[in-house]
Amino acid sequence: MAVLQMQRISICAMKKNRKAILEELQSLGVLEIDAAELDPDLETMDTMNARLLFEKNASLCDQAIMILDEFSQEKESMLASLAGKPLIGRKQEQEVIENQEEILKAAREILEYRKRLTENSAAVIKIEQQEAALAPWIALDIPMNFSGTELTAVLIGSIDGNVTRDQVYTRLAADAPDLEAFDIQEISSDAGKLCLAVVCLKSQEQQMEEALRMQGFARPAQLVSEVPAQELQNLKDEVERIHKETGRIQEKIRSLHTHKNNLQLVSDYFRIRAQKYEVLGQLRQSASTFFVTGYIPKKQVPSIEKRLTEKYDIVFEAEDADGEGVPVVLKNGKFGAAGEGVLAAFGLPGKGEIDPSTIMTACYVFLFGLMLSDAAYGLIVFAVCLGVLLKFPRMESGMQKSIRLFMYCGLSTLFWGVMFGGYFGDFIDVFSKVYLHKPVTVKPVWFAPLNEPMRLLVFSMLFGLIHMFLGMGLKGYMLIRDKKYLDFFCDVVLWFMLLMGLILIFIPSSMFRSISQMDLNLPAAVVQIGKWMAIIGAVGILFMSGRDKKNPFLRLALGAYDLYNITGWVSDILSYSRLLALGLATGVIASVMNQMGSMLGDSILGWIVFILVFVIGHIFNLLINLLGAYVHTCRLQYVEFFGKFFEGGGKEFHPFRENTKYVDIKED
Repeated sequence: MAVLQMQRISICAMKKNRKAILEELQSLGVLEIDAAELDPDLETMDTMNARLLFEKNASLCDQAIMILDEFSQEKESMLASLAGKPLIGRKQEQEVIENQEEILKAAREILEYRKRLTENSAAVIKIEQQEAALAPWIALDIPMNFSGTELTAVLIGSIDGNVTRDQVYTRLAADAPDLEAFDIQEISSDAGKLCLAVVCLKSQEQQMEEALRMQGFARPAQLVSEVPAQELQNLKDEVERIHKETGRIQEKIRSLHTHKNNLQLVSDYFRIRAQKYEVLGQLRQSASTFFVTGYIPKKQVPSIEKRLTEKYDIVFEAEDADGEGVPVVLKNGKFGAAGEGVLAAFGLPGKGEIDPSTIMTACYVFLFGLMLSDAAYGLIVFAVCLGVLLKFPRMESGMQKSIRLFMYCGLSTLFWGVMFGGYFGDFIDVFSKVYLHKPVTVKPVWFAPLNEPMRLLVFSMLFGLIHMFLGMGLKGYMLIRDKKYLDFFCDVVLWFMLLMGLILIFIPSSMFRSISQMDLNLPAAVVQIGKWMAIIGAVGILFMSGRDKKNPFLRLALGAYDLYNITGWVSDILSYSRLLALGLATGVIASVMNQMGSMLGDSILGWIVFILVFVIGHIFNLLINLLGAYVHTCRLQYVEFFGKFFEGGGKEFHPFRENTKYVDIKED
C-alpha cells in the first residue's frame, strides 16, 4: 500500500545516439517523457512526415487484418479476448520486419480485393434496381428504345394513377380529336401505374406525345436496346457472374489468412516506430547533443542509469520529484492491487495523500459479500473467476485485477452466505420438503436476515460506522504523518469524541431498543462519560473549526456550520441500509424462484419445470444482484469512505513504452 516516490531525470547525450537511446528507453518502458521544462530556444526535429507514414502503414495492416477476420472461417470463442496478447521474441519480430515490404504488398492486395467486393456489391444493387424497373415491361415484345418505322412512330411510356386504357382513349378523343389511326397496347397495370406502347402515324408523333403528356405520360428512364425479357435475362446472367467472381475473391482473401500473424507484427512495428518519432519530435536538441527529461519511479533509477551509461556517453541526473504535475504509480500486493481499478475510477492519490488501495479493497470485499450474501452464489463467482485466472495467465493487467477482485468478493459472499444460511436462498429447505419428502434445514451460523431484518439493519449501521471511522482514522494518520497535530486534534479527535459520545447516549434509549429489538443497558457512568464526550467534542468543533480566522464571530459561524455536518454523518450512516436492502433482495428473489419451480410438486413435469426455473431464475438473480452489489459497494467507497479523507486527482503515470495492439515483445 504505497505511492512510489518519483524522480525527475535529465539525460544529455550525443545526437548520433538519439534513436538508439530512445529505442532503449521505449523497450524498458519505465520513463514518462516530459520536455516542458527544457529551454524553448533549443531546436526540435520535424518528425511529422515520418510519423504519418508509419501510422499509415500501421493502419493499412490493421484494415487488412480486419478484412481477414471478416472472411475467416475460424470462429473465436467468447473468452478469447481474455487470453491477452501473444508473447514473441525480438528475433521473431526481426525476421518478420525484414520482409515488411512483402507483407505490406499482401495488405494492399487484401484491400484491393475488398474494394472489388464493395464494387461488386454496388453493381448488384444497381442491377437489382434495373431489374425492378424492367419488371413492368416484361410483356413488351420490342426493344424499349424502338422508335417506329418509316411511316409509324412508337411511343413507350407509363401513366401514374389508377387509370385504364379506355380512359386514355377517351381523353385522347377529347384532347386531340385530329389524331388519326393510332393504337394503344397495355403492357401492364400494377400498383397505380399503367405501362403503354402507343403506335401512331409518324406525322402525328409530336401531337400524340403532347396529348399523352397532358395525362401524365412519361418515357421510362431506362431505354434498353433489347427486348425487356431478354434484357432481364442478361441482367440475371450478369448478377450470377458477379456472384461467382465475388466467391473467387473471397476464397483468395481466405487464402491470404496465413499472413495475419505477420501483418499483426508489422502493424505493431510501425505503431512502435510512430510512437518513437512522436517523442523524437518533442525532444530539444542543439547542434550535436539532445536532451531527455521525464519522470521515473525512484527504485528504477539505478538500473536505467547503469544500463544507459554502460552503452552510451551521456550525462545522467536524477532528483526527487514533488508537485501537482508528478505522475502517480501505485505499488500493492495482489490483494491490494485487485482494487486499484475501483480506486482509479474515482481518482489516483493527489499530492500528500496515501494509497488506500489495500484498505479499500478489504472494505470493498467485506461489504460486497454482505450485499450478495448467498454461499452458493459466492462459490460460483469464486470458481468462475479462479478458473478464468488460471486459464488465461496472460490476461491484460487491468482485467486480471478486476477478475481477482470479484474472486475475493466471491469468497466474502461464500462466508456471509454460510453465516446467514443462504444456499440458493432456501433451496435446501424447499427441495428436501417437496422432492425428498423429508425436510432438511441448514441453520445459519449467525442468524437468518429474512427472519430478523431489523437485526441485520443494526449491524449494517454498525459496519457502516466502523467503515467511516476507518476513513477518519486514515485522515488522522496523514495529519500526524505531516506533523499537523493541532489539525489532528481538531478535525479528528473532537469528531470522534462527539460521535462516540452520541452513540453511547443513543444505545440505552427507547428508540434504539425499538429499532434493534435489543436491550443494552450501559452503566450510568458510561452514559455520563458519553454525554461529556459529546459536549466537549461539540464545543471544541464550534470554537476550533474556524481556527485560522481572526474574526471571533466568523470563527463561531464556521464552527456552527461545521457542527451542522453532524446531519451528514447521520445521512451517511443511513446509506448503509443498502446492505440490508441488497442482502434481503438476493434471498427473497432466490426464495421466490424456488417456490415457483416447486409449484407442480414431485412429478416428471414438476422436475422439468423446477430445473428450468431453478437454472434461469438463479442465473438472473445472480447477475442482477452482482450488478447491484458492485454499483452500491462502489458508491459506499466513493461517498461515505473517501469523503472522510481522500480527494484524489493524481495524474496517471504514462511511461514511454512499446504500446502494441496485437503482440507483446520480450527480450531474447
